[in-house]
Amino acid sequence: MKPHRRKKLGIIIFIAAGLSVAVGFTAFALKQNINMFYTPTQVAEGEVGSGQHFRIGGMVKTGTVLGATDSLKVNFVTTDFVSDVPIQYEGILPDLFREGQGIVAEGEMDANGVFQASRVLAKHDENFMSPEVKAALDASGASAENHSPVATN
Repeated sequence: MKPHRRKKLGIIIFIAAGLSVAVGFTAFALKQNINMFYTPTQVAEGEVGSGQHFRIGGMVKTGTVLGATDSLKVNFVTTDFVSDVPIQYEGILPDLFREGQGIVAEGEMDANGVFQASRVLAKHDENFMSPEVKAALDASGASAENHSPVATN
């Protein structure tokens, strides 16, 4: 091989190796921030491992919101009208959080099968439902309209 071709090949190999390392570091960094979305049915069927950080979305089941009197800890159940998943959250809930409304919670499952939420997101007006929650409810064949919503005065 001629010296100038060897030099070009060396440069190409160096650039390819550098790009490979850069792509590897980028993929590793993004892996830390990716939150997969699951429905309560998928979680109940065991598609999510214990300790895996993910998002769960569904409707807050009527009659399940229980708040502690001495702390900000709240327990409630989210449902896709097929399966239910208990959620525990400690913090201030969004103003629009209430029973019968769509939510998305971020966190992880504990060993007892309770979703430990680090963040809870609620819809922003009466006509909005998270696209993820809406798609999950449609896929399960259930919809919020088919189930009794919270009575409003």
